Amino acid sequence: MAGMTDIRPPRFLDACRRKPVDKTPVWLMRQAGRYMAEYRELRKDYGMLDLIHEPKLACQVTMQPIDAFDLDAAIIFADILPPLEGLGLKVGFEAGEGPIVYNAVRDEAAIKSLKDPDIQETTWFTLEAIKLVRQQLDPRGIPLIGFSGAPFTLASYSVEGGSSKDFILTKRLMMGRPDLWKQLMDKLTTLVGGYLKAQAEAGAQALQIFDTWAGLLGPADYARFALPYNRAIVQEAKTAGVPVIYFSTGTDGMLELAAQTGADVIGVDWRIDLAEAWRRIGPEFAIQGNLDPTCLLADWPAVEERTAAVLDSAGGRPGHIFNLGHGVLRETSVEQVTRLVDFVHQYQVKPGA
Repeated sequence: MAGMTDIRPPRFLDACRRKPVDKTPVWLMRQAGRYMAEYRELRKDYGMLDLIHEPKLACQVTMQPIDAFDLDAAIIFADILPPLEGLGLKVGFEAGEGPIVYNAVRDEAAIKSLKDPDIQETTWFTLEAIKLVRQQLDPRGIPLIGFSGAPFTLASYSVEGGSSKDFILTKRLMMGRPDLWKQLMDKLTTLVGGYLKAQAEAGAQALQIFDTWAGLLGPADYARFALPYNRAIVQEAKTAGVPVIYFSTGTDGMLELAAQTGADVIGVDWRIDLAEAWRRIGPEFAIQGNLDPTCLLADWPAVEERTAAVLDSAGGRPGHIFNLGHGVLRETSVEQVTRLVDFVHQYQVKPGA
């Protein structure tokens, strides 16, 4: 368990900038969540949006995994959907349904009616939570990551009204009415760019962009309908002077395009060997990933073997941040996470790996 007065070396931020580190830094997507008993206790009394909208509670949840594990970074407890509230969308989280946008945007009138939000006003709760968390992290030397959904992923939720198997409505709008698609994406790009920058100004020391549904697109469609907007938000976020991570899933067939976002770090899922991914994006990028999160449900010897394979694939080169290829699953045991984090820190890359 992480000690209250332990001060970590700045290995996470150094790795983002491809500097040598003493140990491979590790943090985990969804490192705060239902697999932790402390979080489940809070959820007995508070809904998801309650935790996000109350800065003190969001701070408490953010710190839960930091108090439990020897992690090299915290990530603010939030979700990609609440910033959409500033556009006039009503969002929620339904048991068994996941994230919901109740007034989905599917036609010209709905897109034109989207508001131009004041970021400070409409996301104040997350910005305040960032300030509170920094007060607790700074004495330990642990950096804080802010984040946002990417414009394409936010557009997908906004059009579908939630998650979907094939995102037919999103693709139909994108392909059939590229003029309306551009209007929607311009709105979202302004929102995301401003939100990321505001988080950095509030105290986030790195920023991650989640493009969860980018893998729905073929390379040509990604290059036309998503990449220009990702470039714009990365450029805006970089003006804050903090490292930017771009993470997408199902994009192993177009990693070169993901690298064209201009992010400092490219996060990859488990569908590609990490060394091959790094070769394709080029040595000028740091890389984050990429253990299959389901692996943590297996017995420890399997976890150890697969974790070692990821680390050997990285080869000890500067610029590797260990993470899962997606978020921690709720069925994961706390003991497995403890062992994983400690193993990553202790592992010595095999010669010739």
